[in-house]
Amino acid sequence: MLFRGSGKYPSSLALNTAIEELGGTLYAETGRDYAVYSISLGPRGITEALSILGDLFSGPAFKEIDLERQMVLEEILEDMDHKGRMVNVHDLTRLAAWGDHPLGFPILGAPKNVRRFNLRDVRGHFRRHYGASNMVLCVAGRVKLGKIEAAARQAFSRIPRVKAIKPKPARPLLAGPRWQTVATDAAQSQIQMLFYGLPMDDPDHAGQAALMRLIDDGMATPLHYRICDQKGLAYSVGADLDHYYDTSLVEIDAACAPGKLSALVKEVLDILSEFKTKLVEPAALARVKRRYREDLEASYDDVGSLCNWYGGAELFSRPRTHGDRLRQMDKVTAEQVRRVAKRIFQAERLTTVVAGQFSAVQTRKTRQLLREML
Repeated sequence: MLFRGSGKYPSSLALNTAIEELGGTLYAETGRDYAVYSISLGPRGITEALSILGDLFSGPAFKEIDLERQMVLEEILEDMDHKGRMVNVHDLTRLAAWGDHPLGFPILGAPKNVRRFNLRDVRGHFRRHYGASNMVLCVAGRVKLGKIEAAARQAFSRIPRVKAIKPKPARPLLAGPRWQTVATDAAQSQIQMLFYGLPMDDPDHAGQAALMRLIDDGMATPLHYRICDQKGLAYSVGADLDHYYDTSLVEIDAACAPGKLSALVKEVLDILSEFKTKLVEPAALARVKRRYREDLEASYDDVGSLCNWYGGAELFSRPRTHGDRLRQMDKVTAEQVRRVAKRIFQAERLTTVVAGQFSAVQTRKTRQLLREML
């Protein structure tokens, strides 16, 4: 709805034309606990770009709600099968992990809610959330601070402060392992395993980052090497860390032939168990730290990445420079990595969802493996 225009730019065409004439593109993303709006363009257009964003957040037009409603409903259909069932594994795991906490809700919402919303609802939400107290402006690139501050004050001065939003605390539901299956006509079984992780302010946060890279940071780390390269259980498998305001999720995602499901899960559990029982080799830990440093240094060439990190950290009151992150990573020890693995990789912290085709035999074997894990 915000892309539908503002006071100075009365339509989506006028708004996007103004931005694209500067050489940029307006981009937005809705997360489970944040929304980000960004424009990437050359430094010469920054003042005009800030003016456009300021006008957008000061006086959105909120036109054509019915047209936008239809677009969102079309997007929701991408996550459903022909029977109208939710088959998006990413959303299903979070629903199972968080229950009725907002982190468990699908970002796109339920079709019945999208159909119900009216313009008053949209404006009410905007007034509550899109005030200065809930916003962070982050600019990265070849710019001068004084010029940016002056332009920002002029562009955003009409935005009211409003009451700061305090997210509802996330409480892990330690009653696992939770298990869910959704049968579809897909040729493969897609599996996603989630463990409740550690928040950004946890003393072991850097150890968690090192652990994730030791598990999956290239083709030489065990997740890919053992599952794909050595045993052919899946074409691809990945591990990721999903951060939120006050918590995180350790995510392992793969897709395989239905008959390989239990073997794939067993190999994943074996890999995770080894990190709990064995100290990582010094060379492996040194390689992870080196790659971590090189990735951070490479991010200085990616102004979008810089904005995402510093803006997100500021929004959630977790300001931490790249230098701070490097110093914390340098202090990580093999014993800390093992301690983190013991904290995270527990059956009670696990949620697993499988979507696609699977047999009763494979389902039974897989569930038994999950129940037996540590």
